[in-house]
Amino acid sequence: MTIKNVLSIAGTDPTGGAGIHADLKAFSARGTYGMAAITAVVAQNTRGVRSFMPLDPSFVGEQIDAVFDDVRVDAVKIGMVANAAIAEVIAERLQYHEAETVVLDPVMVAKSGDRLLDDDAVAAIRDTLVPLATIITPNLPEAAVLLDTTDVTRLGQMEDQATGLRGLGCQWALLKGGHLTNETVSVDYLAGPDGISTYTSPRIETLNDHGTGCTLSSAITALLPDHTVPESVERAKTYLHGALVASDRLDVGQGHGPLHHFHQLWPRG
Repeated sequence: MTIKNVLSIAGTDPTGGAGIHADLKAFSARGTYGMAAITAVVAQNTRGVRSFMPLDPSFVGEQIDAVFDDVRVDAVKIGMVANAAIAEVIAERLQYHEAETVVLDPVMVAKSGDRLLDDDAVAAIRDTLVPLATIITPNLPEAAVLLDTTDVTRLGQMEDQATGLRGLGCQWALLKGGHLTNETVSVDYLAGPDGISTYTSPRIETLNDHGTGCTLSSAITALLPDHTVPESVERAKTYLHGALVASDRLDVGQGHGPLHHFHQLWPRG
């Protein structure tokens, strides 16, 4: 049995807490070999996004081709796509290479509230990338944009939105409930072929939550080659919880700091 090879297609984060940097850390922490194709270069830190520069769509495609032409790819995670043209190229190349296990984290807004997506990209994500996905992992604001509706404000509305997300054409949809700050727990809804499952986690009071969505989706991606979707989600959420709990061992930045991706591997001393 060889180690699984996992590819992330996403943007950068110079401070290492989100995007490609978080993906590669999560892939490694989950015991897979991480690879990356970059869609955009982002000037950001723990306090916010200053600007981003999308790469030429054809060059994004060349990066994807370079990986698939040489390496067995066991799973793909898609994060920040930046614009419609890049989304369309990603879809085209993944279809060409017959990628079978695809996780889509529809990154639209950074933790700071800064947009990471051009307005024209929403339809492209919905129409070209969502139908390719084994599972999509939007938070509540992202789900509202994809469904062209208002944000969920209470738990009782999440099941319908999770079902609606799966109706867009993906196999599974994980709707993350972390934005419902009026709740004492964080509840995620997983919609699949057999209905709805829920995952409940205690809320952790910390500012070190930069890259939470990137990390969860990447952990799911790393686990999918060897586990079912529900198993992958459950194991990934357990890993994420530990990374949040241990995040106070890091001292990175003055805003929303990163998670501790290697909390299970690095000695406490």
